[in-house]
Amino acid sequence: MSIYVVAAKRTPFGSFGGSLKGLSATKLCVESTKAALAQGNINPEIVDSVYVGNVIQSSPDAAYLARHVGVKTGVPINVQALTINRLCGSGFETVAQGAQAIQLGLSKVSICGGAENMSAAPMNIDGNAARWGTPLGKGLQANDSLWSGLTDSHAGTPMGVTAENLAKKHGITREQCDEFAVRSQVLWGKAQEAGHFDGEMAPIEVKTRKGMVTIDTDEHPKPSTTVDQISKLRPVFDKEGVVTAAGASGICDGAGTIILASEEAVKEHGLKPLCKLTAWNSVGCEPTEMGIGPVPAIQNALSIAGKSLSDVDRFEINEAFAAQFLSCASSLGLDMDKTNVNGGAISIGHPLGASGSRIVAHLANEFERNEGMDVAVGSACIGGGQGIAVVLERV
Repeated sequence: MSIYVVAAKRTPFGSFGGSLKGLSATKLCVESTKAALAQGNINPEIVDSVYVGNVIQSSPDAAYLARHVGVKTGVPINVQALTINRLCGSGFETVAQGAQAIQLGLSKVSICGGAENMSAAPMNIDGNAARWGTPLGKGLQANDSLWSGLTDSHAGTPMGVTAENLAKKHGITREQCDEFAVRSQVLWGKAQEAGHFDGEMAPIEVKTRKGMVTIDTDEHPKPSTTVDQISKLRPVFDKEGVVTAAGASGICDGAGTIILASEEAVKEHGLKPLCKLTAWNSVGCEPTEMGIGPVPAIQNALSIAGKSLSDVDRFEINEAFAAQFLSCASSLGLDMDKTNVNGGAISIGHPLGASGSRIVAHLANEFERNEGMDVAVGSACIGGGQGIAVVLERV
């Protein structure tokens, strides 16, 4: 059974505390979904399933996220909706869930989104302490849900430390990390100037003191960054380590939406595929080395698709950390001329639930722009020790 990507859009990614900080994850995903429906000339009434990924529930309506995205974009009231949390792989996971629904005959057209407002991550107070009393002299203490989300309490390991672990295991140096971080920034700048993000971008209007302003460009990138500048930064987690603020993905706000359709739906409604989704896979890996997850996930997904690494024209691996990405690229023996060629999460940012949606949207739209691209792979590592990957092919 063939499954097609018939629309793929994302909002610009706002910087931490930036222009999008006041928009809930729901609002962000509503905007990317409206843009995707318009791109594919898709009547929302033909949609029969909605999946949206989200990690840190940062707004009062977060529990209703997927349902509200469907209802607010014109999807029929009787259509089911599911909010999904596979951490950093959530945007990819919604694509997998939508595809599986189509395979099982439960759906013909699936909205698959991912959204995150990290700027609004709440400071939490323990419900037991707040409701049932606190010991004398202790008072109520707020917990930063953002930092909690970036730390694996079971492994006792912040995500940055997992990158340090991989750097030691794979011999990744600070110099290599700095060079890769600059590469991400510079490549984003070149791609932005060349208009390579135009096809995927869903500009969004934001109310400011000066009136409504249209945001149509990622806010986090710093394309003028140099190695000399960032080489002066101190490592964050280990004074002799390789992970600095410049070599880590940006904390950002944003959303993306992929719309999948069965072959039957494409014919019935005259939809135009951007590409074909041919395989996907998710795996577990050692939690203290969570960043290596894309390696087995990519290998498994390609095996399912009947492809090898040499068949792939484009790889996009989420840049959680420079050390993490470089460990994956080294383990797979990737050709860097085919990998993250327009920058990645170090420059663009990593709004947790939305990054998989961004990568799929970017690759899906690249098929139209890049005639030499026939097979593409998108992947991400996942906090807690997992990896996920999808394989896309030209129609």
